[in-house]
Amino acid sequence: MPEPRKLESGVFVFTMLGALLLVPPLVIIFNQPIVHFGVPQVVLYLFGVWLALIVGTALLTRFLPRDARGDSEDRR
Repeated sequence: MPEPRKLESGVFVFTMLGALLLVPPLVIIFNQPIVHFGVPQVVLYLFGVWLALIVGTALLTRFLPRDARGDSEDRR
């Protein structure tokens, strides 16, 4: 199992990558009058990035250790 600090760093890098993929200058690159299966290219790009962020977050959080303080507060 990877070290918790490395996983936390990975989550931070993943968050920054996701933010960079959604900034307007990069999204404008995909805003072309191209249609795939009747859907504009920019819509496919945005939903593809969104789906990748959801799946990546689910995979990364699966391996993060639970916070010991948070578990004891939930039991009250």
